[in-house]
Amino acid sequence: MSWNPTHDPTCPDADSSALETLIIPRARDLGGFEVRRALPSPDRQMVGPFIFFDQMGPAEFITEGGIDVRPHPHIGLGTVTYLYQGEFEHRDSLGTHQMIYPGEVNWMVAGRGVTHSERTSPEARATRHKLFGIQTWIALPEAYEDIAPDFEHHKQEALPVLEDTGINARLILGSAYGQTSPVTMHSETFYADVTLAAGARFPLPDNHEDRGIYVSEGSITVAGDVFEAGRMMVFRPGDRISVTAGQRGARLMVLGGATLNEPRYIWWNFVSSSKDRIEAAKEAWKAADWENGPFRLPPGDDAEHIPISADLDRTKPKGVHK
Repeated sequence: MSWNPTHDPTCPDADSSALETLIIPRARDLGGFEVRRALPSPDRQMVGPFIFFDQMGPAEFITEGGIDVRPHPHIGLGTVTYLYQGEFEHRDSLGTHQMIYPGEVNWMVAGRGVTHSERTSPEARATRHKLFGIQTWIALPEAYEDIAPDFEHHKQEALPVLEDTGINARLILGSAYGQTSPVTMHSETFYADVTLAAGARFPLPDNHEDRGIYVSEGSITVAGDVFEAGRMMVFRPGDRISVTAGQRGARLMVLGGATLNEPRYIWWNFVSSSKDRIEAAKEAWKAADWENGPFRLPPGDDAEHIPISADLDRTKPKGVHK
């Protein structure tokens, strides 16, 4: 569909004071597969409810290569998987078995506890294939931290597409520019995949408290400064902001929403407003009582799991805040 947001041609580019934080992600090599982690960072732990942000790839695998993220647990958050290239095979303890392809969204609400795995399918392993995408975690508001786990998958055609000259924006989560994604949200959020032609100008929504941009490809100009791929910018609340794509165009993930009223703690794959709740989940996972404990392994992928290492076991939950 076409869009008619608060896209005013006279809206100025952000001035230098509007850029609150610049984040340079930490690169991690997971066995030939590169991940760049923007959140949490030392300078900024969250953007709205977004508490974790990873760029996966781009990576190319030869025959029989792929990703094998063994079953592991989550509490207190929702995971968002969105791909530019490639595929994942998702299984979880709810019994979900779902493939995800570019332009689609997997939304898994952990609530009081869920286990899932993500792997390259046997069909993809039979050929050379690429993987490139973004995974994020959204911290659940305190009232929803202990809800029953849930899973949603939405096809590409179900997500609103906003178009203007040189702009194509797919709204993945939440509400922005007069449109709303079909994905069930528990807090005020927006998250969109934006592709810009060279020189195209794009406005951020001005009705959300926290707003950020992650440059996945190409570059953008903000207040006369150029930001290449692999950078996240977080902007001051309330300012009207428009950014401009560079000569090669740009692909952005724009994100944000309302900040949480309570502090959050993060430890491994667990997020909670309570350290005690994290400790209980930690002990339950270590006990590995899949029959009587709070965690189950995914049907069809229950032969192995990711254990808690001795070094990790000695660490404490870290406080995370805006």
